[in-house]
Amino acid sequence: MAKAAPKAASTDNDTGPLDIPRIVQGVVEVYLRGVTPLIFNRASEKVKRELLLPRGRLNAAARAANLKHDPIGEYRSSVYRIRDDDNATRLGIPSTAFKGAMRTAALRLPGVARTEVDQLIWVEGYTVSVFGVPQLKMDMVRMANRERTPDIRTRAVLPEWCCRIAIRHTLPLINAQSAANLLAGGGMVAGVGDFRQEKGKGNFGLFDLVDANDKAWHRIADTCGRAAQDAALQEPVCFDEESEELLDWFDKEINRRGRQSAVTDRRSKYNGEEGEGVPA
Repeated sequence: MAKAAPKAASTDNDTGPLDIPRIVQGVVEVYLRGVTPLIFNRASEKVKRELLLPRGRLNAAARAANLKHDPIGEYRSSVYRIRDDDNATRLGIPSTAFKGAMRTAALRLPGVARTEVDQLIWVEGYTVSVFGVPQLKMDMVRMANRERTPDIRTRAVLPEWCCRIAIRHTLPLINAQSAANLLAGGGMVAGVGDFRQEKGKGNFGLFDLVDANDKAWHRIADTCGRAAQDAALQEPVCFDEESEELLDWFDKEINRRGRQSAVTDRRSKYNGEEGEGVPA
């Protein structure tokens, strides 16, 4: 008796052709204005070089010969610089900082998952130009070691700031309004820079979305661009009274010890050699 012919294996296409919608990209440009001051948190060249080629433990003589801090140098190296002299600003913020704010907002806002933000939204460019005149800020911080050793950290802070960014989003999964709302939420619950709202203790780096014709935005953009930023990096102005007192004491003590050559002179010309960088 002849065997029956085997049945053909069923395929997914038996029900008809697949209907896959086309995914396209949209771009929405938004204007941001800082609600609270922004603290830059770029790792200094000294820190990165020590990670690249550690010099080992210093003995007492080596510690005495090498100053632990150089406030003016640390202030200048704490910012993200844009090398192009034709750019509107000298200072910038890594674009990943704003996407990080949106990722945090996704945890608090309904209707969007963090995975969707990771895969469907990003901010155009490597570094976002930011308008604002930097000032020198010195804070007592705790080191990340087991003993939580206290230390003084010097950074640049923008008392008022603004920027313009372009968000690229994937259609039809996320539209322009949803992307803008997500960024606005990130400006409230996360922020950018150091000591920001996201970390729980500070509230620096908060921002809001404003209209393209916002007068305050254009005032900052018109008066706090590259020329004003270069001047502020060359001739630092302290952010608060405590920073001014600490820096004044440091200058006097350095002179008393005869160690002026070991630190950056605040009157020396700033040349921005270190360029820009992105945090880990």
